Amino acid sequence: MGRAQRRQAERNQRKASRDRTMSAPSSRRRAQVTERALTETGLRGSLRAQDREKQPAAQFYVSRPPALPGSVTAADPTSSNSASASAADPLAADNLTARPLQLTTIGCQTFAEVEPQALGLTYWFDSAAEGEPYPVTIRFTGRRVAAGDNPSAVDVFAAEETIGRVLPGSGRIAITARVFDLTPGEWTVTAAPVTIPERNSRRRAGVTRARSSGSTSSGSTGFAPLIRVRAPGVRIGAWPALVALGTVVALGIQALLASRAALPVTQVAVLSAIACLAGLIGAKLYYLAQHPQRLTVRDGLGGMCLQGFVLAAVATIVAGALTTGVPVGPLLDVTAPGLAVGIGIGRLGCFFGGCCAGRPTAARWGLWASDRRLGVRRIPVQLMESALALLIGLAALLVVMNASAHLAGTVFIAAFAAYTLGRQLLFPLRDLPRKTTRGRILTMALSGLVLAADIAVALLP
Repeated sequence: MGRAQRRQAERNQRKASRDRTMSAPSSRRRAQVTERALTETGLRGSLRAQDREKQPAAQFYVSRPPALPGSVTAADPTSSNSASASAADPLAADNLTARPLQLTTIGCQTFAEVEPQALGLTYWFDSAAEGEPYPVTIRFTGRRVAAGDNPSAVDVFAAEETIGRVLPGSGRIAITARVFDLTPGEWTVTAAPVTIPERNSRRRAGVTRARSSGSTSSGSTGFAPLIRVRAPGVRIGAWPALVALGTVVALGIQALLASRAALPVTQVAVLSAIACLAGLIGAKLYYLAQHPQRLTVRDGLGGMCLQGFVLAAVATIVAGALTTGVPVGPLLDVTAPGLAVGIGIGRLGCFFGGCCAGRPTAARWGLWASDRRLGVRRIPVQLMESALALLIGLAALLVVMNASAHLAGTVFIAAFAAYTLGRQLLFPLRDLPRKTTRGRILTMALSGLVLAADIAVALLP
């Protein structure tokens, strides 16, 4: 018998000896320990398919909302630096708490009691891990603390917010509601998911209604215009700050290129400043023309549209150039790079400010963002449009600075057409319904033809 065979025989003898000495109770104890370990590690459910089918499709969030970009965990007893983190960001408690229901606070005593007042309410929950998209409705009910036994109509409220399509696998979701026309003061609010009846009696495969997980919280009303725009993931002031930064950068690039092109820098700067003011008015009017229902004090007199800004600002620059005798074509060319770069910077403000949001997605590359009502993992379409504008601005800048000779105005036309084409390509990624079916296709075709024709003209000897 060789050495290897002797070793194998010894191992077999030791194994047989252990099997003989193990008692039945010890076998049961080892099985119990193994099963308990599987249960604690979450692996027991993978042993039987029927156990997985009994699990609910969605579990409403009852522990902790997700960490948002730039937010700080508030009052986390498991974190050694939670106190310093909360002190560094006094508004963090509004964006991240351990409760599924949050009441929005302003964090500024100056506006604490300024009229009009409103309540902001945010409810957190987790989406289903798998299955088909499903609707969820959250019901909010509230009562003013000092209302007494006979509350009036402005001392109580009941409101519902519905998410039409919750994508399984999209992670944690925050739904924010605002309640206006209430008595200012301290309120107690309860929020809970409610069941939505199926349109047909047969429930879709893989979809199970979530069990109710209500939550109660209390807080005070706040200044309504700020409550209207405040939500988890939204940074108040980010949009105006980044738009202002983009404007300054755009004017700086324009002044530099105007000096290189021997244009009157002072006249160009004054004309561009006037064009920016006209652009703000045009952006507001364009928005209100598309959303006339938003012309109310409650809605903050509406928002702004980039299309209106560009149209009004460019029209003002052309009219001013014709009036002052500045060459129109060269002026537009030196304006194009700065305008595109400014748009790229301003679009970052849209992402952090909660406007022009992308569609919800369950993809891993999606980013958690909010449209001021629904916080969920989304397609970062604002960042895509920002990158598009910055690339166009860089290309236009290189052409203006390095091209020895080109037909005046061709750089501006090419940049404007390229941005319009790219913007239309990104529109389907936005979480907005389209009002026309052919408008986008016609716009893309027209901008593509203009871009091709402009490039052909520029390349002619």
